[in-house]
Amino acid sequence: MDVFEFANMIEETPIKTRVIEYSSRESRELAAVCLTDVLDDGVSMVYSFFDPELAGNSLGTYVILDHIRIAQEVDLPYVYLGYWVPGSTKMGYKANFSGLEIYRGQQWEAIEEPSQLEAATHPLAVEPIAEQVANIKIPGVHTVK
Repeated sequence: MDVFEFANMIEETPIKTRVIEYSSRESRELAAVCLTDVLDDGVSMVYSFFDPELAGNSLGTYVILDHIRIAQEVDLPYVYLGYWVPGSTKMGYKANFSGLEIYRGQQWEAIEEPSQLEAATHPLAVEPIAEQVANIKIPGVHTVK
């Protein structure tokens, strides 16, 4: 993703998107960032990243807990954790939360045991995000060829 694609993800959308920044208590330097969509029923953690030198500080878990707090403060029932790839060490912390669901086969399913799930498709085998978005089919909307 280049800077222009990132800017479009934030600015060129009808969704209320916020960039939430987290600073180190000691140095006051930027430690983590989460691109968050505010939806009617919750907050969606679209993309997050953190300073790799702070990898041992569990910033991913901290950001999730903070988003739970944010959702509670404005009476939103859900926090969507964003993409999770089974077996990914970078995303593994997401599986530590209860009440997880996965969207599969056009419906939400409860995840009883995250360690038992396998990725259906290798992440690099899917189309680029721009092509995925271009191919979204909205129910009730007919495309013109």
